[in-house]
Amino acid sequence: MTTTTNIAAINIGISEGDRKDIVEGLSKLLADTYTLYLKTHYFHWNVTGPMFQTLHLMFETQYQELAIAVDDIAERIRVLGYTAPGSYSAYAELSSIAETRDVPEATDMIRLMVEANEAVVRTARQAFPAAEKAADESTVDLLTERMRTHEKTAWMLRSLLQ
Repeated sequence: MTTTTNIAAINIGISEGDRKDIVEGLSKLLADTYTLYLKTHYFHWNVTGPMFQTLHLMFETQYQELAIAVDDIAERIRVLGYTAPGSYSAYAELSSIAETRDVPEATDMIRLMVEANEAVVRTARQAFPAAEKAADESTVDLLTERMRTHEKTAWMLRSLLQ
């Protein structure tokens, strides 16, 4: 994790140490979100079976939302004065979501998506203490929205399995 070269020092009311701690959590969230984006897009392309139409459209909606989320998280890291991770190797090191290389059956895709969305929730929750300690309401707001979105997505996916 590297800081960006600044023309003027960042003075947003959050110390350098606190910004670094916040960025560590956000970098993990970015990696999880990007990994989930890839998994969702992969499943969108390759889903088959009786739930094809439902899942194909659901996954498309989800990966489009995730693309915006990736940008929001990366931009928050930049606002805090750090370089956002952006390589596959960095994401592999930082992410808590396992890569899926095979093409699972549709119901297994759903289960994997539930697990991955809940992993993102846990990662966002782990990032909260540093943001709260620093009174970084902007990051807290971002984390809250990510948690809300992924909790709802997991619920909706889980409902398809019942």
